[in-house]
Amino acid sequence: MNPLLSLDNLTVKRGDCPVVDRVSLTIGPGECIGLIGPNGAGKTTLMRAALGLMPSTGESSLTSLSPAKRAHAAAWLPQAREIAWPVTVEAVVALGRTPHLPRGAKLSATDQAAVDEALSQMGLEGFRTRLANQLSGGEQARVLIARALAQQTPLLMVDEPIAGLDPAHQISTMQAFQALTEQGKSTLVSLHDLGLAARHCTRILLMSKGRLVADAPPQEVLTPKLMQEVFGIFVHYEQTPTGPIFQPLGLT
Repeated sequence: MNPLLSLDNLTVKRGDCPVVDRVSLTIGPGECIGLIGPNGAGKTTLMRAALGLMPSTGESSLTSLSPAKRAHAAAWLPQAREIAWPVTVEAVVALGRTPHLPRGAKLSATDQAAVDEALSQMGLEGFRTRLANQLSGGEQARVLIARALAQQTPLLMVDEPIAGLDPAHQISTMQAFQALTEQGKSTLVSLHDLGLAARHCTRILLMSKGRLVADAPPQEVLTPKLMQEVFGIFVHYEQTPTGPIFQPLGLT
């Protein structure tokens, strides 16, 4: 089965300094992958370079595709999530269907069903006709996540999607990403909440100083040793009947 994303020695430099340093990895179907690391570790740059949004060396399977095919292969949600225009929530989410529509075409029944499903996944059914620019920052973030979900690509790449969301919507958003794995789809999501990464991700990529220093299931990455080396923290990690619990406790 072909991978959804394959990187081979992907490198991005700022001057002579590598911001992403020779990263190689493969993402297959049915994975919810947490991308973690300190601020400045290279997480956002890695995703942008993988999508061909900035110059890089090495190889990314996505950059070998035409823009049209790339839009069918991967959806991208960057950190910037302010909606400035007075358009309805439904209209914003419907933009996710743009890669599937001929120029000037209206939404088909299939497109509308995808929009409706995305609104439901993000708990936005009651917001359908509200103007998106009048919503709170957290609500706007959920609208834009729904737009990415409506694109219905095999791979979803999202940069800190739960920042600014309240705890209930943080959990429901991660559950929505988890649910995609049952459809054979995959999500690469950058996170600073390591507790949510432990509970909802099938795999963790840990970056430090531009390099990929760990790539394994959560229990093999969120270890006291790695957390001390990369983040400078000591932590508590426990498997419980309701799932793993991870909690940073202090600085080392």
